[in-house]
Amino acid sequence: MTTAIYICRLASMKGPRTSRETLLVLARFVDRPSDWRYGYELSRVTGLKSGTLYPILMRLEKHTLLEARWEATEEGVPPRHTYRLTPSGLEFARAKLAAPATGWLVQQPSPSGGLSTE
Repeated sequence: MTTAIYICRLASMKGPRTSRETLLVLARFVDRPSDWRYGYELSRVTGLKSGTLYPILMRLEKHTLLEARWEATEEGVPPRHTYRLTPSGLEFARAKLAAPATGWLVQQPSPSGGLSTE
């Protein structure tokens, strides 16, 4: 007799993970929600390096919170990938930015030797 066990992982329908860095990016888009923004500009205003910023932008686009397009620039200059919030992205961003900040649960050793939370 064979027993089969199925394990699955359900995707969250609430949107992508919203790290502090993701909230920083969303805040820049909410400032001017209908404007197309490019990565270098976002990197300058958020202070995020490209290795942090571009995965966030790709994740937000994957969840259809951002739309992206290539924008032609002057001749001889490569086109830029630009981004802007979708209507659902604007709603998501405003909700996340309005929510109270939740801190990480920090566990530290207690004097008795166990773990305590602060």
